[in-house]
Amino acid sequence: MSTPNVHDPHAAADDRLVVAISSRALFDLGDSHALFEREGLDAYRRYQIAHEEQPLAPGVAFPLVRKLLHLNARSPQAPQVEVILLSRNSGDTGLRIFNSIQHHGLDIARAAFTSGAPTSDYVHPFGADLFLSANAEDVSRALEAGVAAATILPSTAAGGHPEQLRIAFDGDAVLFADESERVSQEQGLEAFHRNELERAAEPLAGGPFRGFLAALQRLQAAFPAETSPIRIALVTARSAPAHKRVILTLRQWGVRIDEALFLGGRDKGPFLEAFAADIFFDDSRANVESARRHVATGHVPHGVANR
Repeated sequence: MSTPNVHDPHAAADDRLVVAISSRALFDLGDSHALFEREGLDAYRRYQIAHEEQPLAPGVAFPLVRKLLHLNARSPQAPQVEVILLSRNSGDTGLRIFNSIQHHGLDIARAAFTSGAPTSDYVHPFGADLFLSANAEDVSRALEAGVAAATILPSTAAGGHPEQLRIAFDGDAVLFADESERVSQEQGLEAFHRNELERAAEPLAGGPFRGFLAALQRLQAAFPAETSPIRIALVTARSAPAHKRVILTLRQWGVRIDEALFLGGRDKGPFLEAFAADIFFDDSRANVESARRHVATGHVPHGVANR
């Protein structure tokens, strides 16, 4: 997959942080989705209508969404967070989802129900900085359109800091382009370290999540650093001497990362649990399999690792 042309939805608008999320990422629709796959659309429709007054249980991304929306009450002067629901349900079967939103007290007002069609077509018009979905096809289409997107996997939620939003990112092919990762995969680790040493002063190109990081940073900057309700971590397989180029790149971007973990290939899961990430984004299938046993995890199907 080629590097997306990351758009800036704030260029002519305001500084809101806009997150689009699918209904299966927000709520636990496992049983009804299994019914759909087993018996088809008519059975699914009858089931949802029959149970539309029964609230859905929270899904993997529910704690993240609740924390994001809670930021609006922390400081009305800060850039606001808006969460938009994108669902392959119809408006008819989607009534249960809106009833569940109301039941759980989530301030979500905008939505698109597509009756089985891809939801990714509406990510860009809504000006989303981030799209989270359980549907890998929709995620890939959003990435190709230049929007930060990840496939939400069945995961364990850490939930260690109820009053602070904690988001962790991988580096190469997520925050940064996959140029260095291509060197590692095609020429080996020694060539990778040599490349990073020789080009240490040359900033890395931005990856698919650079725009989302910038929007998150604008929101974080609205709060005092010592009491910020947002904490950001970089959790990367890089180690010294390949750390220098990363640090200088973030400095050149004007981005402050609260924690930077250079793990040198160590299993990321236990470190993410220690950080208590509300969500972690990584392009590597091996890394997301490790991470999702400890924290909510989004797979970013981008870069050389996903060809």
